[in-house]
Amino acid sequence: MFVVEKASTEDKKAFYTLMLKQLEALLEGEKEPIAIMANTSALLNECLEQINWVGFYLMREGELILGPFQGKVACMHIAVGRGVCGTAVSENKTQVVEDVHAFPGHIACDSASRSEIVIPIRRNQEVIGVLDIDSPVLARFDSEDSVYLEQVVAIIEQYFQ
Repeated sequence: MFVVEKASTEDKKAFYTLMLKQLEALLEGEKEPIAIMANTSALLNECLEQINWVGFYLMREGELILGPFQGKVACMHIAVGRGVCGTAVSENKTQVVEDVHAFPGHIACDSASRSEIVIPIRRNQEVIGVLDIDSPVLARFDSEDSVYLEQVVAIIEQYFQ
């Protein structure tokens, strides 16, 4: 059985370093992408504070389709270029949004969400999906969160090559 250790979030570097080690141990040897995404979203949901949704959207036939997640029901289809997730795909870069209600074209799956971070997942430089994390707190995510959550994605990208 895998047990998640929690580190204090006061020291983000220590917190994320421990979480990244746990993710690597959790995924070691796994080959099934759905299992990888399911356990990654569960680990992030358990470790990250002040979030209300965490999960994956995958590119299928030119649009994002809902993948494994933790949280309330979510939008199942998102067009490329629409909302924070679609923008992350169209711009091929991480989106950190302090106030989702001020983001043009934001898709409100959960009206409680106030801020969001979305990180593209790539295979051979092509975006194949995104990791999406929502928070009910304004400006919950910053550049430091972005750096470490991009490392989470880098770990799972190894399994999708």
